[in-house]
Amino acid sequence: MLEKSVIEALIDTALAQRNYAYAPYSDFRVGAALLTEDGAVYTGCNIENGAYSPTNCAERTAVFKAVSEGERAFRAICIAGGKGAEEPSKFCPPCGVCRQVLLEFCRPEFEVILAVSREQYEIYTLGELAPMGFQL
Repeated sequence: MLEKSVIEALIDTALAQRNYAYAPYSDFRVGAALLTEDGAVYTGCNIENGAYSPTNCAERTAVFKAVSEGERAFRAICIAGGKGAEEPSKFCPPCGVCRQVLLEFCRPEFEVILAVSREQYEIYTLGELAPMGFQL
């Protein structure tokens, strides 16, 4: 289980990453903060595209950045999302594609923090969010 100070830092980072989202179509901005086993944090935001299928979620952006730099051991991710510049009001769980990408690189006990604020968040394991997930 992560320490409260680590959780709060990941929440702050995920919320801040929403500012970098490119979301001209949905105006739904998502930020992610991915924690490696050695304590490094990789960030991500959603990046939309007019053709829709090339759109990339914040979680995958963070994972792909980390993997492209040689990281393969992950501890947790924090995800925060909401409409425009408004503070989030609901939890923003990872979509099915993001859950599958996380399953590729993370163990079932990997922690997924869904945050609205430092005061309002829930922590799930990847196994809880992706029961019977596809793995080779």
